[in-house]
Amino acid sequence: MLAKAPSLGADEAIVDLEDAVAPEGKAAARELAVAAVRSGPLARTTAIRVNARGSEWWEDDLRATAEARPDVVVLPKVESAEDVSAAAELLPAGVGLEAQIETARGLANADAIAAAGHGLEALVFGPADLAASLGIPVLTIGDGTNDYAFARVVAAARACGLQAIDGPHARLGDDLGLVVSARRAFEHGYDGKWVIHPSQIGPAHLVFTPSPAEVERAKRILAAPQGAVRFEGELIDEASRRLAESLLRRAAALLS
Repeated sequence: MLAKAPSLGADEAIVDLEDAVAPEGKAAARELAVAAVRSGPLARTTAIRVNARGSEWWEDDLRATAEARPDVVVLPKVESAEDVSAAAELLPAGVGLEAQIETARGLANADAIAAAGHGLEALVFGPADLAASLGIPVLTIGDGTNDYAFARVVAAARACGLQAIDGPHARLGDDLGLVVSARRAFEHGYDGKWVIHPSQIGPAHLVFTPSPAEVERAKRILAAPQGAVRFEGELIDEASRRLAESLLRRAAALLS
């Protein structure tokens, strides 16, 4: 899987040392991750997800990751700004951080976490652990609904100029469910979504990439007279211009 990653076209490849690895395999997985990341980029952005702070593997993971120097370190189960700063102290300058919000305490402290600094680039919505923490009675990663939690994470991220990323859709081969899940994240303002199989990359890219028609309409809105005017059968005003500018920024970022 590590050897195949660079050919898949994902925006970010995350080598996981946490939930994907059984306890007895943690040390071996750490060595493989360091070797893979040091051998070259796995995607446009190469990341390592370490184990959570408080686990027996956290410090060793971060020290090994510091040697590997990925673009980003993903921090799971972040519950405070201190969780971010403690990780940053063990990493070299220039390594970005992404904080997963996946517990009730982390959700309650989302604003403080987003404002932690230390190279924090994104908040990641963690659907499974958050559902378990909140007591949502589901058995599949990505199932269950909690619009408050979903919106809370993206609002905290945006208030601090961070990206907001949705977690995975676990049902493999369920293309319709994946698109529905990705579309929900897109309509809440998220920038992207984790995927867990190469077949999910294309549909996720499609959902989060503004279409040529949307880009052209945004340009027409910006070219229209300012103020409140009738435009192609609807009212537009200065808020519409801000929506158009936001969509064009998203499109430009995806092409960069």
